[in-house]
Amino acid sequence: MEGLFAILILLVLMGLGVPIAWSFAGVLAYLALIYDANFNTLMMQGFRSVDSVILIALPLFVLTGYLMQSGGIASRLVTFIETLVGRRRGGMGASMVLASGIFGAIAGTATAAVASIGTIMVGPLEQRGYPRGYSSALLGISSLLGILIPPSITMILFAVVTRQSVAALFAATVGPALLLIVGLILVNRLACGRLFQEVVGEPPEGAARVSRRRAALRAFPALCLPVIILGGIYGGVFTPTEAAAVAAFAAIVIGFLVYRDQTPGNFYRSVIAASETTGSIILILLFSFMIGRILAAERVPQELTELISLMITDPLMILIAVNVFLILAGAILDDVSVTVVIAPLFLPLMVETGVNPVHYAAIVACSVVIGANSPPVAPILYMACRIGRVSIHKTFSPALLLIALVGLPVMLITTFVPELSLFLPRQLGFIR
Repeated sequence: MEGLFAILILLVLMGLGVPIAWSFAGVLAYLALIYDANFNTLMMQGFRSVDSVILIALPLFVLTGYLMQSGGIASRLVTFIETLVGRRRGGMGASMVLASGIFGAIAGTATAAVASIGTIMVGPLEQRGYPRGYSSALLGISSLLGILIPPSITMILFAVVTRQSVAALFAATVGPALLLIVGLILVNRLACGRLFQEVVGEPPEGAARVSRRRAALRAFPALCLPVIILGGIYGGVFTPTEAAAVAAFAAIVIGFLVYRDQTPGNFYRSVIAASETTGSIILILLFSFMIGRILAAERVPQELTELISLMITDPLMILIAVNVFLILAGAILDDVSVTVVIAPLFLPLMVETGVNPVHYAAIVACSVVIGANSPPVAPILYMACRIGRVSIHKTFSPALLLIALVGLPVMLITTFVPELSLFLPRQLGFIR
């Protein structure tokens, strides 16, 4: 009961506008008071938990995302993808989805993808006949590909709090990510003929060929980044942490020396923004580790497992119940909170039910994709509305449509077809 009341306190504090990190601090203070915890011991355990080599990847990938935005990398990716698919029916929407996927394969963050891809594409989408509400909804859900496509900051956090292999979790979400991309592109193509009419213009064949060649040459350095990062990780050349350093260094070189769009002022602002984002996440992690220690000492996860097992005996229904809870949690909490606090509570139950922890990580990632775009909180969707300069009321309907037709089916398939998320990690030797 105290654990549930702690979650209620977290929701109330966040609802009152208290910053997320300090909302976690309030929950920690409540639990420490209720359970008479030793703060000195908790602080030592918390600092040991965040003293991790894996976490060094976090600020580097965050910085890479900001540098892609300020250094012209994102804009050239979008231009190249648009020359490939943008002039077909549903092509502009497909361009946004694919651009978000490639962006996620480099930076691993949804917020940077919303800011970068949305700033570049929402205007042109409106010129092609896409309603701003629909464009913002598509932007919101496609930007979450950064959580599914490796490298993923969310999966790094999940790996740290659950002591799983980062590379295995990266591989586990590739299948769901590809499924989400295909689903979004197909549904967007159907929407172009039913919800609105897209204006498609074909340039002369020679002009299209020249434009495509020029766009490919300009985007080539940016397109090399995901190949280097993912090829290096799965080829055994470097670890995910080293891959983050390579990505950040490459983004600096490309921005300053290749594209020359990066300026000292923009670079300074990117570093400051990345530092602020990272600092907030690290504080949340520190407090969440301390909260987790208290809950583990008081056997809250075990009691939760026993309670659900008593109420529901069918493993299939347990999976559905956990899915529903994760989606509801994602609808009222941010993705970091769900990943580092809520999701680990169900890990013992999932293992007892026979779910592989790597498979469970993919389920959590899919739930975050849905929750971050679901009312009432919907943090990514609200951000997409700000970027798209449209009222949230005009975005809810298309967002819920995309979730119902794409997000939920992908989550259900990921949940009930374990091989979708376990095949690649098994082939790469990360699990047996």
